[in-house]
Amino acid sequence: MKARTLQRDKVNIITLGCSKNLVDSEVLSGQLKANEIDVVHENAKLDHNIVVVNTCGFIDKAKEESINTILDQVALKKKGKLDKVYVTGCLSERYRGDLEAEIPEVDAWFGTFELPLMLKQFNADYKSELLGERMLATPKHYAYMKISEGCNRTCSFCAIPLMRGQHVSRSIDSLVAEAESLVQKGVKEVMLIAQELTYYGLDLYKKRKLDELLNRLADVKGLEWIRLHYAYPNKFPMEVLDVMRQRDNICNYLDMPLQHASDNMLKAMRRQSTRAEMEDLIAAIRDKNPGICLRTTLITGFPGETRDDVEDLKDFLEKQRFDRVGIFTYSHEENTSAYDLEDNIPADEKQRRAQEIMEVQQEISYEKNQEKIGQTFKVLIDKKEAGRYLGRTEFDSVEVDNEVVITADKKLPVGDFVQVKITKAYDYDLEGEVVE
Repeated sequence: MKARTLQRDKVNIITLGCSKNLVDSEVLSGQLKANEIDVVHENAKLDHNIVVVNTCGFIDKAKEESINTILDQVALKKKGKLDKVYVTGCLSERYRGDLEAEIPEVDAWFGTFELPLMLKQFNADYKSELLGERMLATPKHYAYMKISEGCNRTCSFCAIPLMRGQHVSRSIDSLVAEAESLVQKGVKEVMLIAQELTYYGLDLYKKRKLDELLNRLADVKGLEWIRLHYAYPNKFPMEVLDVMRQRDNICNYLDMPLQHASDNMLKAMRRQSTRAEMEDLIAAIRDKNPGICLRTTLITGFPGETRDDVEDLKDFLEKQRFDRVGIFTYSHEENTSAYDLEDNIPADEKQRRAQEIMEVQQEISYEKNQEKIGQTFKVLIDKKEAGRYLGRTEFDSVEVDNEVVITADKKLPVGDFVQVKITKAYDYDLEGEVVE
Protein backbone atom coordinates (compact mmCIF):
# COMPACT_ATOMS: atom_id res chain seq x y z
CA MET A 1 0.00 0.00 0.00
CA LYS A 2 1.29 3.44 -0.88
CA ALA A 3 2.61 5.35 2.14
CA ARG A 4 0.80 8.59 2.90
CA THR A 5 2.63 11.84 3.58
CA LEU A 6 1.67 13.71 6.73
CA GLN A 7 -0.35 16.18 4.69
CA ARG A 8 -2.78 14.38 2.48
CA ASP A 9 -3.09 15.83 -1.02
CA LYS A 10 -6.18 17.87 -1.72
CA VAL A 11 -6.94 18.85 -5.30
CA ASN A 12 -8.87 21.98 -6.32
CA ILE A 13 -10.26 22.06 -9.86
CA ILE A 14 -10.89 25.47 -11.40
CA THR A 15 -13.14 25.34 -14.47
CA LEU A 16 -13.24 28.08 -17.10
CA GLY A 17 -15.35 28.33 -20.24
CA CYS A 18 -18.41 26.36 -21.22
CA SER A 19 -20.60 23.70 -19.65
CA LYS A 20 -18.78 21.04 -21.69
CA ASN A 21 -15.62 21.90 -19.75
CA LEU A 22 -17.58 21.66 -16.51
CA VAL A 23 -18.58 18.09 -17.37
CA ASP A 24 -14.91 17.24 -18.04
CA SER A 25 -14.00 18.63 -14.61
CA GLU A 26 -16.79 16.59 -13.00
CA VAL A 27 -15.47 13.43 -14.68
CA LEU A 28 -11.92 14.18 -13.45
CA SER A 29 -13.30 14.79 -9.92
CA GLY A 30 -15.12 11.45 -10.03
CA GLN A 31 -11.97 9.60 -11.07
CA LEU A 32 -9.86 11.25 -8.36
CA LYS A 33 -12.49 10.51 -5.70
CA ALA A 34 -12.65 6.86 -6.83
CA ASN A 35 -8.88 6.75 -6.27
CA GLU A 36 -9.41 8.05 -2.71
CA ILE A 37 -7.94 11.48 -3.44
CA ASP A 38 -9.57 14.51 -1.83
CA VAL A 39 -10.99 16.76 -4.54
CA VAL A 40 -13.03 19.98 -4.53
CA HIS A 41 -14.28 22.36 -7.21
CA GLU A 42 -13.64 26.14 -7.07
CA ASN A 43 -12.47 25.80 -3.46
CA ALA A 44 -12.89 29.04 -1.52
CA LYS A 45 -11.24 27.73 1.66
CA LEU A 46 -7.77 27.60 0.05
CA ASP A 47 -6.93 24.49 2.07
CA HIS A 48 -5.75 22.52 -0.97
CA ASN A 49 -2.19 21.96 -2.13
CA ILE A 50 -2.73 21.01 -5.78
CA VAL A 51 -4.63 22.93 -8.46
CA VAL A 52 -5.91 21.77 -11.86
CA VAL A 53 -6.94 24.64 -14.14
CA ASN A 54 -9.35 23.45 -16.84
CA THR A 55 -8.96 26.15 -19.49
CA CYS A 56 -11.00 27.62 -22.34
CA GLY A 57 -9.37 28.60 -25.62
CA PHE A 58 -12.44 29.60 -27.62
CA ILE A 59 -12.12 33.39 -28.03
CA ASP A 60 -9.72 36.14 -26.95
CA LYS A 61 -11.49 37.03 -23.69
CA ALA A 62 -11.67 33.38 -22.64
CA LYS A 63 -7.99 32.83 -23.46
CA GLU A 64 -7.02 35.91 -21.46
CA GLU A 65 -9.05 34.73 -18.46
CA SER A 66 -7.44 31.28 -18.67
CA ILE A 67 -3.89 32.68 -18.78
CA ASN A 68 -4.58 35.09 -15.90
CA THR A 69 -5.98 32.24 -13.81
CA ILE A 70 -2.91 30.08 -14.51
CA LEU A 71 -0.60 32.98 -13.55
CA ASP A 72 -2.57 33.54 -10.32
CA GLN A 73 -2.10 29.88 -9.36
CA VAL A 74 1.60 29.95 -10.30
CA ALA A 75 2.01 33.01 -8.04
CA LEU A 76 0.49 31.04 -5.14
CA LYS A 77 2.89 28.19 -5.87
CA LYS A 78 5.87 30.61 -5.77
CA LYS A 79 4.68 31.81 -2.35
CA GLY A 80 4.68 28.22 -1.09
CA LYS A 81 0.88 27.99 -0.85
CA LEU A 82 0.60 25.30 -3.53
CA ASP A 83 2.75 22.27 -4.29
CA LYS A 84 1.60 21.63 -7.85
CA VAL A 85 -0.21 23.42 -10.66
CA TYR A 86 -1.55 21.36 -13.58
CA VAL A 87 -3.29 22.76 -16.67
CA THR A 88 -5.74 20.97 -18.97
CA GLY A 89 -8.54 21.86 -21.40
CA CYS A 90 -8.85 23.66 -24.69
CA LEU A 91 -6.19 26.36 -24.25
CA SER A 92 -3.68 23.70 -23.26
CA GLU A 93 -4.70 21.52 -26.22
CA ARG A 94 -4.28 24.39 -28.65
CA TYR A 95 -1.21 26.24 -27.41
CA ARG A 96 0.70 23.75 -25.26
CA GLY A 97 4.11 24.31 -26.88
CA ASP A 98 3.95 28.09 -26.52
CA LEU A 99 2.56 27.93 -22.98
CA GLU A 100 5.22 25.49 -21.74
CA ALA A 101 7.87 27.97 -22.83
CA GLU A 102 6.04 31.02 -21.45
CA ILE A 103 4.94 29.59 -18.07
CA PRO A 104 7.54 26.95 -17.08
CA GLU A 105 6.33 26.99 -13.45
CA VAL A 106 3.33 24.85 -14.42
CA ASP A 107 4.11 21.25 -13.45
CA ALA A 108 2.38 19.58 -16.40
CA TRP A 109 0.12 20.44 -19.34
CA PHE A 110 -2.59 18.15 -20.72
CA GLY A 111 -4.86 18.25 -23.76
CA THR A 112 -8.59 17.67 -23.89
CA PHE A 113 -8.32 13.86 -24.25
CA GLU A 114 -5.53 13.08 -21.81
CA LEU A 115 -7.43 12.25 -18.64
CA PRO A 116 -5.66 8.88 -18.06
CA LEU A 117 -2.29 10.64 -18.47
CA MET A 118 -3.28 13.34 -15.97
CA LEU A 119 -4.38 10.76 -13.42
CA LYS A 120 -0.88 9.26 -13.51
CA GLN A 121 0.39 12.52 -11.98
CA PHE A 122 -1.63 11.57 -8.90
CA ASN A 123 -0.52 7.91 -8.97
CA ALA A 124 -4.17 7.24 -9.78
CA ASP A 125 -5.64 4.70 -12.18
CA TYR A 126 -8.20 5.52 -14.85
CA LYS A 127 -11.25 3.47 -13.91
CA SER A 128 -13.09 2.66 -17.14
CA GLU A 129 -15.98 1.14 -15.18
CA LEU A 130 -16.77 4.70 -13.99
CA LEU A 131 -17.71 5.81 -17.51
CA GLY A 132 -20.46 8.41 -17.09
CA GLU A 133 -19.88 8.73 -13.34
CA ARG A 134 -19.12 12.26 -12.16
CA MET A 135 -18.79 14.32 -9.02
CA LEU A 136 -21.27 17.11 -9.76
CA ALA A 137 -20.09 20.70 -9.49
CA THR A 138 -23.64 21.99 -10.08
CA PRO A 139 -26.40 22.09 -7.46
CA LYS A 140 -27.64 18.53 -7.12
CA HIS A 141 -31.02 19.14 -8.82
CA TYR A 142 -29.62 19.80 -12.30
CA ALA A 143 -26.71 18.58 -14.42
CA TYR A 144 -25.26 18.91 -17.88
CA MET A 145 -24.92 15.80 -20.00
CA LYS A 146 -22.50 15.70 -22.91
CA ILE A 147 -23.91 13.45 -25.63
CA SER A 148 -21.02 13.82 -28.08
CA GLU A 149 -17.62 15.39 -28.48
CA GLY A 150 -16.10 17.41 -31.32
CA CYS A 151 -17.59 18.85 -34.49
CA ASN A 152 -17.45 18.12 -38.23
CA ARG A 153 -18.64 21.56 -39.32
CA THR A 154 -16.25 24.00 -40.98
CA CYS A 155 -17.55 27.38 -39.79
CA SER A 156 -14.86 29.85 -40.74
CA PHE A 157 -14.69 31.62 -37.35
CA CYS A 158 -14.62 28.56 -35.10
CA ALA A 159 -11.58 26.91 -33.53
CA ILE A 160 -13.49 24.17 -31.70
CA PRO A 161 -12.56 21.35 -34.15
CA LEU A 162 -8.89 22.31 -33.59
CA MET A 163 -9.31 21.70 -29.86
CA ARG A 164 -11.99 19.03 -29.67
CA GLY A 165 -11.52 17.08 -32.90
CA GLN A 166 -14.16 15.46 -35.10
CA HIS A 167 -17.67 14.53 -33.98
CA VAL A 168 -17.87 11.40 -31.79
CA SER A 169 -21.27 10.33 -30.40
CA ARG A 170 -21.71 8.45 -27.15
CA SER A 171 -23.97 5.40 -27.25
CA ILE A 172 -27.66 5.72 -26.34
CA ASP A 173 -27.31 2.99 -23.70
CA SER A 174 -24.41 4.75 -21.96
CA LEU A 175 -26.32 8.05 -21.88
CA VAL A 176 -29.46 6.42 -20.48
CA ALA A 177 -27.34 4.73 -17.80
CA GLU A 178 -25.75 8.08 -16.94
CA ALA A 179 -29.16 9.78 -16.73
CA GLU A 180 -30.39 7.03 -14.37
CA SER A 181 -27.30 7.50 -12.20
CA LEU A 182 -27.84 11.28 -12.11
CA VAL A 183 -31.47 10.86 -11.05
CA GLN A 184 -30.33 8.60 -8.19
CA LYS A 185 -28.14 11.50 -7.02
CA GLY A 186 -31.14 13.82 -6.94
CA VAL A 187 -30.93 15.38 -10.42
CA LYS A 188 -34.30 16.46 -11.82
CA GLU A 189 -33.18 18.37 -14.92
CA VAL A 190 -30.55 17.41 -17.48
CA MET A 191 -29.28 19.80 -20.12
CA LEU A 192 -28.07 17.96 -23.21
CA ILE A 193 -24.93 19.58 -24.58
CA ALA A 194 -22.57 18.96 -27.49
CA GLN A 195 -20.74 21.02 -30.05
CA GLU A 196 -23.69 20.07 -32.23
CA LEU A 197 -26.66 18.09 -30.86
CA THR A 198 -28.44 17.49 -34.13
CA TYR A 199 -25.52 15.54 -35.65
CA TYR A 200 -25.91 13.00 -32.86
CA GLY A 201 -25.73 9.36 -33.97
CA LEU A 202 -24.52 9.84 -37.54
CA ASP A 203 -21.05 8.46 -36.79
CA LEU A 204 -22.20 5.66 -34.49
CA TYR A 205 -25.49 4.53 -36.03
CA LYS A 206 -25.12 5.92 -39.59
CA LYS A 207 -28.22 8.06 -39.10
CA ARG A 208 -29.31 10.94 -36.88
CA LYS A 209 -30.67 9.50 -33.64
CA LEU A 210 -31.39 12.47 -31.39
CA ASP A 211 -35.12 11.68 -31.47
CA GLU A 212 -34.52 8.09 -30.31
CA LEU A 213 -32.15 9.27 -27.58
CA LEU A 214 -34.76 11.75 -26.34
CA ASN A 215 -37.46 9.08 -26.22
CA ARG A 216 -35.20 6.78 -24.21
CA LEU A 217 -34.19 9.56 -21.80
CA ALA A 218 -37.82 10.63 -21.38
CA ASP A 219 -38.53 7.11 -20.05
CA VAL A 220 -36.06 7.55 -17.17
CA LYS A 221 -38.18 7.68 -14.00
CA GLY A 222 -37.65 10.80 -11.91
CA LEU A 223 -36.17 12.86 -14.75
CA GLU A 224 -38.56 15.81 -14.88
CA TRP A 225 -36.92 18.16 -17.39
CA ILE A 226 -34.74 17.46 -20.43
CA ARG A 227 -33.37 20.52 -22.20
CA LEU A 228 -31.68 20.83 -25.63
CA HIS A 229 -28.66 23.06 -26.18
CA TYR A 230 -26.64 23.84 -29.34
CA ALA A 231 -28.66 22.58 -32.30
CA TYR A 232 -27.34 23.38 -35.78
CA PRO A 233 -29.95 24.73 -38.24
CA ASN A 234 -28.72 23.03 -41.42
CA LYS A 235 -30.53 19.70 -42.00
CA PHE A 236 -32.32 20.07 -38.68
CA PRO A 237 -34.01 16.74 -37.76
CA MET A 238 -37.68 17.78 -37.48
CA GLU A 239 -38.68 14.48 -35.85
CA VAL A 240 -37.01 15.80 -32.68
CA LEU A 241 -39.88 18.29 -32.39
CA ASP A 242 -42.44 15.47 -32.51
CA VAL A 243 -40.77 13.81 -29.51
CA MET A 244 -40.56 17.16 -27.72
CA ARG A 245 -44.29 17.65 -28.22
CA GLN A 246 -45.25 14.12 -27.23
CA ARG A 247 -43.13 13.78 -24.09
CA ASP A 248 -44.07 15.98 -21.12
CA ASN A 249 -40.62 15.98 -19.54
CA ILE A 250 -38.84 17.38 -22.61
CA CYS A 251 -38.81 21.16 -22.26
CA ASN A 252 -40.42 23.09 -25.10
CA TYR A 253 -37.10 24.87 -25.51
CA LEU A 254 -34.47 24.87 -28.25
CA ASP A 255 -31.09 26.56 -28.27
CA MET A 256 -30.08 27.00 -31.93
CA PRO A 257 -27.07 29.31 -32.55
CA LEU A 258 -27.60 31.02 -35.92
CA GLN A 259 -24.61 33.45 -35.71
CA HIS A 260 -25.95 35.98 -38.25
CA ALA A 261 -28.79 36.74 -40.65
CA SER A 262 -27.14 38.61 -43.52
CA ASP A 263 -26.55 36.28 -46.46
CA ASN A 264 -23.16 37.92 -47.06
CA MET A 265 -22.06 37.11 -43.53
CA LEU A 266 -23.60 33.64 -43.47
CA LYS A 267 -21.65 32.76 -46.62
CA ALA A 268 -18.41 34.24 -45.27
CA MET A 269 -18.94 32.34 -42.00
CA ARG A 270 -19.55 29.09 -43.99
CA ARG A 271 -22.81 28.49 -42.19
CA GLN A 272 -24.46 26.40 -44.97
CA SER A 273 -27.76 28.29 -44.61
CA THR A 274 -29.32 31.42 -46.08
CA ARG A 275 -31.55 33.84 -44.21
CA ALA A 276 -34.59 32.59 -46.14
CA GLU A 277 -33.81 28.97 -45.21
CA MET A 278 -33.42 29.90 -41.54
CA GLU A 279 -36.73 31.79 -41.61
CA ASP A 280 -38.48 28.80 -43.17
CA LEU A 281 -37.00 26.52 -40.49
CA ILE A 282 -38.08 28.82 -37.64
CA ALA A 283 -41.61 28.99 -39.07
CA ALA A 284 -41.72 25.18 -39.39
CA ILE A 285 -40.47 24.72 -35.81
CA ARG A 286 -43.09 27.11 -34.42
CA ASP A 287 -45.78 25.50 -36.52
CA LYS A 288 -44.96 22.05 -35.13
CA ASN A 289 -44.42 23.23 -31.55
CA PRO A 290 -46.49 26.33 -30.80
CA GLY A 291 -45.19 28.20 -27.78
CA ILE A 292 -41.66 26.82 -28.11
CA CYS A 293 -38.95 28.98 -26.55
CA LEU A 294 -36.26 29.66 -29.17
CA ARG A 295 -32.83 30.77 -28.03
CA THR A 296 -30.06 31.80 -30.40
CA THR A 297 -26.57 33.29 -30.30
CA LEU A 298 -25.11 35.77 -32.77
CA ILE A 299 -21.72 37.14 -33.76
CA THR A 300 -21.10 40.75 -34.70
CA GLY A 301 -17.96 42.35 -36.11
CA PHE A 302 -16.97 39.50 -38.45
CA PRO A 303 -14.44 40.67 -41.08
CA GLY A 304 -16.18 42.67 -43.80
CA GLU A 305 -19.42 43.17 -41.85
CA THR A 306 -21.07 46.36 -43.13
CA ARG A 307 -23.76 48.62 -41.71
CA ASP A 308 -26.19 46.94 -44.11
CA ASP A 309 -25.32 43.55 -42.58
CA VAL A 310 -25.98 44.92 -39.09
CA GLU A 311 -29.33 46.35 -40.24
CA ASP A 312 -30.18 42.97 -41.79
CA LEU A 313 -29.52 41.31 -38.45
CA LYS A 314 -31.65 43.81 -36.53
CA ASP A 315 -34.47 43.38 -39.06
CA PHE A 316 -34.21 39.60 -38.68
CA LEU A 317 -34.53 39.86 -34.88
CA GLU A 318 -37.52 42.20 -35.12
CA LYS A 319 -39.31 39.82 -37.49
CA GLN A 320 -38.41 36.50 -35.82
CA ARG A 321 -38.83 37.66 -32.22
CA PHE A 322 -36.65 35.12 -30.47
CA ASP A 323 -37.32 34.51 -26.81
CA ARG A 324 -33.66 34.53 -25.84
CA VAL A 325 -30.57 35.94 -27.59
CA GLY A 326 -26.90 35.95 -26.67
CA ILE A 327 -24.26 37.87 -28.60
CA PHE A 328 -20.50 37.60 -29.05
CA THR A 329 -18.12 40.00 -30.73
CA TYR A 330 -15.96 38.34 -33.37
CA SER A 331 -12.60 36.98 -32.18
CA HIS A 332 -9.84 36.51 -34.80
CA GLU A 333 -8.64 32.95 -34.21
CA GLU A 334 -5.42 31.42 -35.59
CA ASN A 335 -5.73 28.42 -37.91
CA THR A 336 -9.40 29.09 -38.71
CA SER A 337 -10.20 29.88 -42.34
CA ALA A 338 -11.40 33.38 -41.36
CA TYR A 339 -7.93 34.14 -40.00
CA ASP A 340 -6.81 34.86 -43.58
CA LEU A 341 -9.33 37.72 -43.70
CA GLU A 342 -8.42 41.14 -42.36
CA ASP A 343 -9.89 41.70 -38.89
CA ASN A 344 -10.92 45.16 -40.05
CA ILE A 345 -13.49 46.24 -37.45
CA PRO A 346 -12.08 47.88 -34.29
CA ALA A 347 -12.96 46.27 -30.95
CA ASP A 348 -14.96 49.27 -29.72
CA GLU A 349 -17.02 49.26 -32.93
CA LYS A 350 -17.71 45.52 -32.54
CA GLN A 351 -18.92 46.24 -29.03
CA ARG A 352 -21.14 49.12 -30.20
CA ARG A 353 -22.77 46.88 -32.79
CA ALA A 354 -23.35 44.16 -30.20
CA GLN A 355 -24.99 46.71 -27.89
CA GLU A 356 -27.15 48.04 -30.71
CA ILE A 357 -28.37 44.54 -31.56
CA MET A 358 -29.03 43.66 -27.92
CA GLU A 359 -31.13 46.81 -27.50
CA VAL A 360 -33.43 45.48 -30.22
CA GLN A 361 -33.68 42.15 -28.41
CA GLN A 362 -34.16 43.82 -25.02
CA GLU A 363 -37.37 45.42 -26.21
CA ILE A 364 -38.62 42.12 -27.66
CA SER A 365 -37.78 40.33 -24.42
CA TYR A 366 -39.64 42.95 -22.38
CA GLU A 367 -42.75 42.67 -24.56
CA LYS A 368 -42.71 38.85 -24.40
CA ASN A 369 -42.31 38.94 -20.62
CA GLN A 370 -45.22 41.36 -20.24
CA GLU A 371 -47.44 38.77 -21.94
CA LYS A 372 -46.67 36.33 -19.10
CA ILE A 373 -48.23 38.52 -16.37
CA GLY A 374 -51.21 36.70 -14.87
CA GLN A 375 -50.10 33.31 -16.21
CA THR A 376 -49.05 30.42 -13.96
CA PHE A 377 -45.93 28.36 -14.66
CA LYS A 378 -44.22 25.31 -13.23
CA VAL A 379 -40.98 26.69 -11.74
CA LEU A 380 -37.86 24.89 -10.53
CA ILE A 381 -36.35 26.50 -7.42
CA ASP A 382 -32.60 27.05 -7.97
CA LYS A 383 -31.54 29.00 -4.88
CA LYS A 384 -32.44 31.44 -2.13
CA GLU A 385 -30.79 34.84 -2.26
CA ALA A 386 -31.36 37.98 -0.14
CA GLY A 387 -34.51 36.48 1.35
CA ARG A 388 -36.09 35.68 -2.02
CA TYR A 389 -36.24 32.50 -4.02
CA LEU A 390 -34.92 32.34 -7.59
CA GLY A 391 -36.26 29.79 -10.03
CA ARG A 392 -36.75 29.00 -13.71
CA THR A 393 -39.58 27.96 -16.00
CA GLU A 394 -39.15 25.27 -18.66
CA PHE A 395 -38.37 28.15 -21.05
CA ASP A 396 -35.20 29.15 -19.19
CA SER A 397 -31.85 27.46 -18.96
CA VAL A 398 -29.55 28.00 -16.02
CA GLU A 399 -27.30 31.11 -15.94
CA VAL A 400 -28.02 32.25 -19.51
CA ASP A 401 -31.78 32.92 -19.43
CA ASN A 402 -34.49 34.63 -17.37
CA GLU A 403 -35.04 33.99 -13.68
CA VAL A 404 -38.30 34.06 -11.74
CA VAL A 405 -38.04 35.98 -8.45
CA ILE A 406 -40.48 34.42 -5.98
CA THR A 407 -41.86 35.72 -2.73
CA ALA A 408 -43.25 33.03 -0.46
CA ASP A 409 -44.44 32.81 3.13
CA LYS A 410 -43.37 29.21 3.51
CA LYS A 411 -40.00 27.57 2.89
CA LEU A 412 -39.40 26.43 -0.70
CA PRO A 413 -36.74 23.68 -0.80
CA VAL A 414 -34.09 24.17 -3.50
CA GLY A 415 -34.67 21.62 -6.25
CA ASP A 416 -38.45 21.50 -5.75
CA PHE A 417 -41.01 22.41 -8.40
CA VAL A 418 -43.73 24.91 -7.52
CA GLN A 419 -46.57 26.61 -9.39
CA VAL A 420 -45.91 30.34 -9.68
CA LYS A 421 -48.30 33.05 -10.89
CA ILE A 422 -46.43 35.90 -12.60
CA THR A 423 -47.22 39.31 -11.08
CA LYS A 424 -44.52 41.54 -12.62
CA ALA A 425 -42.25 41.40 -15.66
CA TYR A 426 -39.04 43.16 -16.62
CA ASP A 427 -36.61 43.03 -19.58
CA TYR A 428 -35.10 39.70 -18.59
CA ASP A 429 -36.69 38.57 -15.32
CA LEU A 430 -40.12 37.83 -13.89
CA GLU A 431 -41.64 38.15 -10.43
CA GLY A 432 -44.33 35.89 -9.08
CA GLU A 433 -46.05 34.30 -6.12
CA VAL A 434 -46.58 30.65 -5.27
CA VAL A 435 -50.07 29.31 -5.90
CA GLU A 436 -51.35 26.06 -4.43
